[in-house]
Amino acid sequence: MTRVFVVIRFRVEESAQPEFVGRLEAAVEVLSRQKGFVAARTGRNADDPELLALSMEWVNIGSYRRALSPYEVKLAAVPLLSQAIDEPTAYDDLDEFAPHR
Repeated sequence: MTRVFVVIRFRVEESAQPEFVGRLEAAVEVLSRQKGFVAARTGRNADDPELLALSMEWVNIGSYRRALSPYEVKLAAVPLLSQAIDEPTAYDDLDEFAPHR
Protein backbone atom coordinates (compact mmCIF):
# COMPACT_ATOMS: atom_id res chain seq x y z
CA MET A 1 0.00 0.00 0.00
CA THR A 2 1.11 3.52 -0.76
CA ARG A 3 1.43 6.21 1.87
CA VAL A 4 -0.70 9.27 1.24
CA PHE A 5 -0.45 12.86 2.27
CA VAL A 6 -3.41 15.15 2.64
CA VAL A 7 -3.31 18.90 2.05
CA ILE A 8 -6.38 20.81 3.24
CA ARG A 9 -6.49 24.56 2.73
CA PHE A 10 -8.69 27.12 4.47
CA ARG A 11 -9.38 30.78 3.78
CA VAL A 12 -9.68 32.51 7.17
CA GLU A 13 -9.70 36.24 7.88
CA GLU A 14 -6.74 37.22 10.02
CA SER A 15 -9.00 38.47 12.83
CA ALA A 16 -10.66 35.03 13.05
CA GLN A 17 -7.43 33.03 12.95
CA PRO A 18 -6.73 32.72 16.71
CA GLU A 19 -10.07 30.95 17.31
CA PHE A 20 -9.73 28.93 14.11
CA VAL A 21 -6.20 27.77 14.96
CA GLY A 22 -7.46 26.52 18.34
CA ARG A 23 -10.11 24.45 16.56
CA LEU A 24 -7.51 23.25 14.06
CA GLU A 25 -5.22 22.08 16.86
CA ALA A 26 -8.10 20.19 18.49
CA ALA A 27 -8.92 18.52 15.16
CA VAL A 28 -5.31 17.46 14.65
CA GLU A 29 -5.15 16.09 18.19
CA VAL A 30 -8.17 13.83 17.69
CA LEU A 31 -7.06 12.78 14.20
CA SER A 32 -3.58 11.93 15.51
CA ARG A 33 -5.11 9.24 17.72
CA GLN A 34 -6.56 7.39 14.72
CA LYS A 35 -5.00 4.22 13.34
CA GLY A 36 -2.70 4.89 10.40
CA PHE A 37 -1.87 8.49 11.29
CA VAL A 38 1.80 9.34 10.73
CA ALA A 39 2.27 13.11 11.07
CA ALA A 40 0.65 16.53 10.69
CA ARG A 41 1.70 20.13 10.33
CA THR A 42 -0.13 23.39 9.94
CA GLY A 43 0.92 26.61 8.31
CA ARG A 44 0.06 30.03 6.97
CA ASN A 45 0.82 30.96 3.37
CA ALA A 46 3.82 33.28 3.12
CA ASP A 47 2.22 35.42 0.40
CA ASP A 48 -1.45 35.29 1.42
CA PRO A 49 -1.86 35.47 5.23
CA GLU A 50 -5.54 34.51 5.03
CA LEU A 51 -4.65 31.12 3.51
CA LEU A 52 -3.99 28.41 6.10
CA ALA A 53 -3.11 24.77 5.44
CA LEU A 54 -3.23 21.47 7.26
CA SER A 55 -0.95 18.76 5.90
CA MET A 56 -1.19 15.20 7.21
CA GLU A 57 0.51 11.94 6.35
CA TRP A 58 -1.29 8.60 6.58
CA VAL A 59 -0.18 4.99 6.13
CA ASN A 60 -2.64 4.62 3.23
CA ILE A 61 -5.81 6.15 1.80
CA GLY A 62 -8.01 3.69 3.68
CA SER A 63 -6.56 4.79 7.02
CA TYR A 64 -7.30 8.41 6.23
CA ARG A 65 -10.86 7.73 5.13
CA ARG A 66 -11.60 5.47 8.11
CA ALA A 67 -10.12 8.09 10.46
CA LEU A 68 -12.97 10.45 9.55
CA SER A 69 -15.66 8.03 10.80
CA PRO A 70 -15.30 7.82 14.61
CA TYR A 71 -17.75 9.87 16.65
CA GLU A 72 -15.04 11.94 18.35
CA VAL A 73 -13.63 12.91 14.93
CA LYS A 74 -17.08 13.85 13.68
CA LEU A 75 -17.42 16.19 16.67
CA ALA A 76 -13.95 17.77 16.68
CA ALA A 77 -12.66 17.60 13.12
CA VAL A 78 -15.42 17.19 10.54
CA PRO A 79 -17.11 20.58 11.21
CA LEU A 80 -13.73 22.28 10.77
CA LEU A 81 -12.85 20.25 7.67
CA SER A 82 -16.19 21.21 6.11
CA GLN A 83 -14.88 24.81 6.02
CA ALA A 84 -12.00 23.81 3.73
CA ILE A 85 -11.55 25.11 0.21
CA ASP A 86 -13.40 22.71 -2.08
CA GLU A 87 -10.60 20.89 -3.89
CA PRO A 88 -9.07 17.38 -3.94
CA THR A 89 -6.99 16.82 -0.81
CA ALA A 90 -5.43 13.32 -0.81
CA TYR A 91 -2.25 12.56 -2.76
CA ASP A 92 -0.31 9.32 -3.28
CA ASP A 93 3.31 9.65 -2.25
CA LEU A 94 5.22 9.49 -5.55
CA ASP A 95 8.45 8.66 -3.72
CA GLU A 96 7.03 5.19 -3.22
CA PHE A 97 6.75 4.74 -6.99
CA ALA A 98 10.25 6.04 -7.79
CA PRO A 99 13.19 3.65 -8.12
CA HIS A 100 15.32 3.57 -5.00
CA ARG A 101 18.23 5.94 -5.19
